Amino acid sequence: MKIKTKLRLGFGFLFIIVLSFGLIALFFLNELSDKSKVILKDNYKSLKYVSAMRNVLDENIYPLNTNQAGIFEENLKLEGQNITEPGERTAVQKLENSFKTLQTTPSVDTRQRAVKDLRSLLQNIEELNMKAIYAKNELANEASGRANLYIMIAATLSFIILFTFIVNFPGFVANPLAEFSAAIRGISRKNYKQRLHFENDDEFTELANAFNGMVVKLNEWENSNLSKIKSEKLRIEAIIAQMQDAIIGLNEKGEVLFLNHLAAKLINLDEQKIIGQNVAELIKKNELLKRIIKPETADKTLKIYADEKESYFLLENREIVIPNYEEQDDTTLIESSKSAGSVYILKNITQFKELDEAKTNFIATVSHELKTPLSSIKMSLKLLNDERVGSMNEEQNQLLIHIKEDSDRLLKITSELLDLSQVETGNLKLTFAVTKPEDIVQYAIDAVKFQAEQKAIKLELNCDTNLPKVNADIQKTAWVLVNFLSNALRYSAEKSKVIIDVFQKDKFIQFSVQDYGKGIDEKYQKRLFDRYFQVPTDGQNKSGSGLGLAISKDFIEAEEGKIWVVSAIGEGSKFCFTLPIVE
Repeated sequence: MKIKTKLRLGFGFLFIIVLSFGLIALFFLNELSDKSKVILKDNYKSLKYVSAMRNVLDENIYPLNTNQAGIFEENLKLEGQNITEPGERTAVQKLENSFKTLQTTPSVDTRQRAVKDLRSLLQNIEELNMKAIYAKNELANEASGRANLYIMIAATLSFIILFTFIVNFPGFVANPLAEFSAAIRGISRKNYKQRLHFENDDEFTELANAFNGMVVKLNEWENSNLSKIKSEKLRIEAIIAQMQDAIIGLNEKGEVLFLNHLAAKLINLDEQKIIGQNVAELIKKNELLKRIIKPETADKTLKIYADEKESYFLLENREIVIPNYEEQDDTTLIESSKSAGSVYILKNITQFKELDEAKTNFIATVSHELKTPLSSIKMSLKLLNDERVGSMNEEQNQLLIHIKEDSDRLLKITSELLDLSQVETGNLKLTFAVTKPEDIVQYAIDAVKFQAEQKAIKLELNCDTNLPKVNADIQKTAWVLVNFLSNALRYSAEKSKVIIDVFQKDKFIQFSVQDYGKGIDEKYQKRLFDRYFQVPTDGQNKSGSGLGLAISKDFIEAEEGKIWVVSAIGEGSKFCFTLPIVE
């Protein structure tokens, strides 16, 4: 039987039960109404007529006048038409005879006897109707009690039937659905061995058969792909084992999933024994593994003794994110993905480190060797400018000026390369001293004053009074300011101004140099402090080596400060750095 037919039969049965209960209640209520109507219709009228006739006898003189006699006769006639009880007709006939006697006899004694008879007969009729009312009231009470009993029995039976239907009928639909829901949850957990069995010939049975067929297909698919998955797993493990980089893989619980032979060799652990172990316990016994999993600094370069020498490795940490197919609580948001663990990769950069060191040493050597001939060139230029050697014409003077500018520029580049080599080799030496910020600024302004006067540029200093002192290398910090000022003067128009601000901000002293030149495009600002980077120019301004700002950054960060730039096209540039104050 189909589900739709069962639902129709069930609700049809409920309709019949409710209709039957309504008909039973209506039948007994109608019976009770009829009993009550009989009492009112038959007996109440008789009592009314008797009362009217008694009032006529009580309130008038005998014989009755025509009007009063007419009232009496009218009520007597109506009472004669409303005979309902045994003996009532005889009493009415006697009442008629006694009333005629009252109206026709001239004798006073006869009239008094007639009035007495009339009163007796009226009382008799009244008693007959009162007894009838009492008897019919008893019958109505019995009918009411019987109706209440039958209605209560019908209501009880209806309630029992309806309650049984309400309790059992929803399970006809809900129970199979609950089984389907549990089976689907089992499928989500890859339980392909379960089956659903329904013996009823309905849609649920058809759906269960289709579900069982689907489970069989899923089980076949799972078994057919299991070997492929195992093969892919072995292939991936072989690829990881053959990679030239050290690789360590952890799952979301922090357990070691895999590591290749090179990683096991570096951290001096047995790769077979530590698979499945929690890394939190392993790092307690292995300092190198701790530096890999929980690095204490932001430096990603690790120096490890490997291949019988000190080697350098670049640490990379990548989180593995996969789609989230797990069940979610109703109280939480459903996430589209989740972390499946992390992979740590150690790339051997020893070769590049050695090349970089060789490059740095070469730059330092070349720069150092260049300083001697440059010094000789400057000495020769100074001698040529001495009039005691001999006078020169205008063209020769211009040539000497160009040679001096180029030699100064070459000497500056050579000094910057030497400073850079010191930074890269870790040989940068700073001579810290507690000094006033005003002294550093004044030293820098004095160094570029002549250059500013040549372009008629005004140097405007805004320096707060009573600034706290800073602990810094005076010469190198002043060199940074000189570099800022030189760049500002180079890119500023003639007769403009450059503003130098010095003020306290929290626990730092902030130095800034503001110019009103063309400004720097935003796409170049992020690379401005990179080594050898130069902002493209229009050819009017000679660019430097691209090392000044990079070296400035190294100097300031070595003094535990920060350096940055704020610029926009057409609004000029503002170069800033901070130094911590002395507590």
